[in-house]
Amino acid sequence: MSIQIDVVVAYPIDDEMERVLGLAEAVGEPVTVTFVWEGPEEAERAVLVPAATLALWEHWAPTAYPTSDVGEGDRAVVEEPELAHPAEFGAFTLFRRRVGRRTAVAREGVVVAELLDPDEAHWLQEKARNVREGFMDPKQKAAFEEFLARQASRADR
Repeated sequence: MSIQIDVVVAYPIDDEMERVLGLAEAVGEPVTVTFVWEGPEEAERAVLVPAATLALWEHWAPTAYPTSDVGEGDRAVVEEPELAHPAEFGAFTLFRRRVGRRTAVAREGVVVAELLDPDEAHWLQEKARNVREGFMDPKQKAAFEEFLARQASRADR
């Protein structure tokens, strides 16, 4: 079971960001964040995933999230690197990746969470769950095979 918490953050001032990041750390589950920027810009949605949860998802997910679509003539669409300085929010520092849409969130030099695109977060969580559910460690697999070997065949029933 996972926890879904939607948090709306107006212009991300120090206190608001610290509360949201602290919430994600406390519950240890992804938190969906909507950033409402000043001006005509559209609201931006992201999923704040605690570092340990993301590490678990990436361990079980068999492949990386597809970051670009295939263009004409089998050319991959290349995303331009985005330049950005780290943003400080109280005890937290946000490091925007130059390529991709992830942002690492660090506190005192340690990455504690990452902001991911909601589609990527959902994809990673689903892939990890599917692989993990189909996995048996070697001892469990041997015990299951032994159990199956002891079962009577259908012809004997």
